[in-house]
Amino acid sequence: MNELLNARLKQYIAAETAILTGGQSYKIGNRTLTRADLAEIQSVISRLISAGATVDGAARTGSRSRQVVLRD
Repeated sequence: MNELLNARLKQYIAAETAILTGGQSYKIGNRTLTRADLAEIQSVISRLISAGATVDGAARTGSRSRQVVLRD
């Protein structure tokens, strides 16, 4: 189960990076399209970390905190 959580965490972090570097939405003509919801992705990342997922696959020991820096 931890392998699945770790894989999902990596995917969500990649999605967060794509949004932060490529933009959350874009415009075609007069329509604005949203690629993904950054706040929702960050929420899922927090839940996965709370559930024990790690990026490096190591078992979690003790409590950890995560600082989130929002960028425009």
